[in-house]
Amino acid sequence: MRFYRSTRFFKILLPNCVWRIPLSKKLYLTFDDGPTPEVTPWVLDTLAEHGVKATFFCVGANVERYPHLYKRVLDEGHCVGNHTYSHISAWEHGFNTWFKDFEKAEKLIKSKLIRPPYGKISPWHVYKLRKKGYEVVMWSFITYDFDPSSDPAVAMRKMKRLRNGHIVVMHDQPKAKEHLKTILPGILKEHAHKDFGILKPS
Repeated sequence: MRFYRSTRFFKILLPNCVWRIPLSKKLYLTFDDGPTPEVTPWVLDTLAEHGVKATFFCVGANVERYPHLYKRVLDEGHCVGNHTYSHISAWEHGFNTWFKDFEKAEKLIKSKLIRPPYGKISPWHVYKLRKKGYEVVMWSFITYDFDPSSDPAVAMRKMKRLRNGHIVVMHDQPKAKEHLKTILPGILKEHAHKDFGILKPS
């Protein structure tokens, strides 16, 4: 079963993460795993056509590999966040190993926002990150654009429920490309009457 909306269980387990922006009158589009030449330019072009800004949680290795794309994201007024250097899971690697990977990305991505790969993180990770001045950003809705077995039509039905303050996860990486070409324009059209914002540390 796919949970398109963040569940109460995880919000209780990780109460010090950002799951939505209370009292905000904007929606927040976010993109994980980039930048990549296969997808990020199309995402940026599509957002520009609609005058929308978003937040990109970047993988350090991709920032190192494609610095011109990372620069373009910033130059076009979008916000960035840390998504670790190697996109490793905090549940499957030792605490110190994960933090070394995060810190390697920290040298490349100048932001106090982080989203853990796969959304996997422990309260102790969150505590240490917050001590360093970071905000750990999760999501209100996830589109499953990265999963070829998912149906983008289902994602679009779920996205009709977006409300002010909600944070949406998409991915600017090759596995998500086909579904994203349906989902991103669909969200922008469905919610064209709403304002979109970028995430910033409080």
